[in-house]
Amino acid sequence: MTLRLLQRVVPSRAVIAATDDGAYLVPGVDSVRALALRAIGAGQGIAAAIAAAGRGEAVDLPALFAAGAIGSPIDHDDPAHLVMTGTGLTHLGSAEGRDRMHRAAAQAATQTDSMRMFLEGVAGGKPVAGAVGQQPEWFYKGDGSQLVAPGGDFAMPHFAQDGGEEPELAGIYLIGPDGTPHRIGLALANEFSDHVTERHNYLWLAHSKLRQASIGPELLVGPPPAYVAGTSRIVRGGATLWEKPFLSGEANMSHSLSNLEHHHFKYPLFRQPGDIHIHFFGTATLSFSDGVRTQEGDVFEITAAPFTLPLRNRLTRAEAQAFTVGVL
Repeated sequence: MTLRLLQRVVPSRAVIAATDDGAYLVPGVDSVRALALRAIGAGQGIAAAIAAAGRGEAVDLPALFAAGAIGSPIDHDDPAHLVMTGTGLTHLGSAEGRDRMHRAAAQAATQTDSMRMFLEGVAGGKPVAGAVGQQPEWFYKGDGSQLVAPGGDFAMPHFAQDGGEEPELAGIYLIGPDGTPHRIGLALANEFSDHVTERHNYLWLAHSKLRQASIGPELLVGPPPAYVAGTSRIVRGGATLWEKPFLSGEANMSHSLSNLEHHHFKYPLFRQPGDIHIHFFGTATLSFSDGVRTQEGDVFEITAAPFTLPLRNRLTRAEAQAFTVGVL
């Protein structure tokens, strides 16, 4: 039986625990972060902390979701203390599209850096227990101000050349009082990116990733599933423009989750007590690789079991914001 956590945001904040038997409020906490801090303080897991809190009022989860009352399953009172990062070239098959983009840019017959990194991950991304594996590609996306709620709009910057979906899983972490990272669970995610900018020059990857992102409404607690199969689609004008299955979970990855976690949290900078981390684990499925060019108004939809609710976001473009750099 899967345990999923959600956050109700209206009419008041509350934590919802959901299983195959139904959904109910968790008494005494108004955020998943508060629940996780309680679990850490008690030296117990999330499931045990929920059991200790008791079962609150039953809720109609589909009705709440349809009413827009469910927000992101994690947040922080101070968005600057929520860090969004990710890793790429982590999935079996994920090199194909990236290699095609970067080879065209490099115009070389030699193996691209992307393919080299992918193959190094295949060879050393799943080390034996106690060993350190090959480090993956890594990128920074932004802080909590860039996290878009499920159902919210993606606003690509006015200067963006593209706004494209990346359907994947994300790990959700809380740094404990002693600096220990704790994985709360996994969420569906859309690691929204600018693939045209990246294709121009792979050294612009960092620029292409400084975009908003969204995670699904449910946080899956417990051992992560080894195999996740879902569907990514783009809806334009009420009709499906593009649809494709995507695979995730360690069975479909060239890196283990523990290896990706090690190479992120090995930096003390990312072990600051109280911080929340959302770390995107990568994908092998992009509409951009199939020649799709998105338009404002397109809706991205990602679904995958054992998650029961979809992640949907509509594409918009932000207006230009004038600014000047002052000299002191």
